[in-house]
Amino acid sequence: MADILEYCKGRKAESFKSGAVLIDEGGAERKLFVLIEGQVEVLRKDTQVSYVDEPGSLFGEMSVLLDMPYSATVRALSAVKAYVLDDAIAFLASKPEIALELATLLARRLYYTTSYLVDLQQQAAGRREDLDLVDKILAQLVQTPEEPKAKKKK
Repeated sequence: MADILEYCKGRKAESFKSGAVLIDEGGAERKLFVLIEGQVEVLRKDTQVSYVDEPGSLFGEMSVLLDMPYSATVRALSAVKAYVLDDAIAFLASKPEIALELATLLARRLYYTTSYLVDLQQQAAGRREDLDLVDKILAQLVQTPEEPKAKKKK
């Protein structure tokens, strides 16, 4: 992801103090953040789901790409320096290499999430009734949507 830093050169970098919130879950600013230095945590419903300190890491990309509110909070765990891109779509469209790096990142996340869900499903198989809901949700995720059934004539 360090290559993304090269594409950001010349843009204004912003500094955040430890404890500052870069992204607020549910916010709709549609900004893309590129970490230059520091450590952040990613929180979903006040639960830490990730810790990131790799320069060039992106935050806010799902909100930008899906045109939806942020799905998590990103908070600085140390002093943080980051590029904050208001023109995120234009930035992502400016160079195919950027889009390819982002696609690779998202594919990696999907791979690990799917692997984790399969592990959960295998662990839960037949053990607890309350985990049957996990099985039902996972089954729906892998099924293709059914074609609409023809309406019965009366």
